Amino acid sequence: MATVTYDKATRIYPGSDKPAVDQLDIAIEDGEFLVLVGPSGCGKSTSLRMLAGLEDVDGGAIRIGDRDVTHLPPKDRDIAMVFQNYALYPHMTVADNMGFALKIAGVPKAEIRQKVEDAARILDLTEYLGRKPKALSGGQRQRVAMGRAIVREPQVFLMDEPLSNLDAKLRVQTRTQIASLQRRLGITTVYVTHDQVEAMTMGDRVAVLKDGLLQQIDSPRNMYDRPANLFVAGFIGSPAMNLVEVPITDGGVKFGSDVVPVPREALTTAADKGDRTVTVGVRPEHFEVVERPEGKGGEPGGVAVTVNVVEELGADGYVYGTAEVGGEQKDIVVRVNGRRVPEKGSVLHVVPRTGELHVFSTSSGERIGD
Repeated sequence: MATVTYDKATRIYPGSDKPAVDQLDIAIEDGEFLVLVGPSGCGKSTSLRMLAGLEDVDGGAIRIGDRDVTHLPPKDRDIAMVFQNYALYPHMTVADNMGFALKIAGVPKAEIRQKVEDAARILDLTEYLGRKPKALSGGQRQRVAMGRAIVREPQVFLMDEPLSNLDAKLRVQTRTQIASLQRRLGITTVYVTHDQVEAMTMGDRVAVLKDGLLQQIDSPRNMYDRPANLFVAGFIGSPAMNLVEVPITDGGVKFGSDVVPVPREALTTAADKGDRTVTVGVRPEHFEVVERPEGKGGEPGGVAVTVNVVEELGADGYVYGTAEVGGEQKDIVVRVNGRRVPEKGSVLHVVPRTGELHVFSTSSGERIGD
C-alpha cells in the first residue's frame, strides 16, 4: 500500500498552449478512496493517466509512496488499472484473463491459480472461471477486470469510469461492491467518474476539477454542505443547487417579498469587493413551502414559484418551476412531500430555511461569509 502525491503536476498536449491539467496538487492517504469528478474535458482522465504513466508530465512531479514515478514507465509503477471498456482477451477464459499479468511476470502456475481462485471468491466469480468473456454479462465482465487488478496486489488501483457501460440498476449495485471491496482490501484507489452521485456515494474524499484546475477537495459531506465556489455548488448535488443573484439589503438579502438573513461577514466581504448583489444557493430540500397567510393581504410570503413539471419519486417529489427573483425569471427546483404533490400550473410560495443559505460573491464566484 502507498500514498499518492500530485505535486503541481501539469500536462500540456502538443499543439495546445492551455494545460489539460494545471498544477494539480493532491495528497492521497495510504488506503484512501479518492474520486476525481468533473464535466467532460475537465482533465480528470488525463490526471489518472499521468499517474498510470500513460501521459507525459510536463511540469511538477508525481510520487507513489516515497518513489518519484514522474518519468517511470507504467510497468514499473506497481499500479493496476480498470478501464471503462473492460479490455478482456476474448479468446481466453475468465481464469486466464485474471491471471495473465502474473503469467507474463513468470509467477508459478500453482500460485497464479491460488490468487485467481481467491479473487474469484471475493468477486463471486468462481462458477464463471472456465467461461469466455462473451458468455458473461456486462457486470460480470467488469468484475473480471476488477479481479485481474486484484490478483496483481498493486500498491494503487486506478479506475477510469469503470461503471459507465452498465445499466442504471447494475451501476448502483456494482459501485456498492467496489466501495466495500476497496475498504476490505485497503488498497489506495483513484477513481474517475463524471457522475457526481457516484462520487458522493463512493469516495472517502472527492476532488472536483474544471478546465484542468482543482476546484475543491473534501469529504462528500463537507463538499455538499460547504461548496467552495459557484461551480462546485452547481455541480455537486442532484438535483442541482438553486443559484440566484439577489440584491443586498439591510440585515440580509431580498428574496422575493422577504428579507432573508445571511451572515454579516458575507455582506461585509461583498461590500469590500464592490458588489451590490450576492449569489445565493439553496438546495431543493432546504426550501420551506409557506402555506399560512402572512401580511395584510393574506398572501403567503416568500417567492411565488409557478409549477411547470413535477417529478414523483414515491417518498419525495421534485417541483421544477419558474419564479421572479431579483427582477428576473429564474428556474427553481423544490423538494416536496411525495404524498402532497402540487398540480402542474399551480403556484407554490417558498422561503429558504434559516441557516441553510449558501452565499457566493457575484464577481468572483467564491464562497463568502462562513
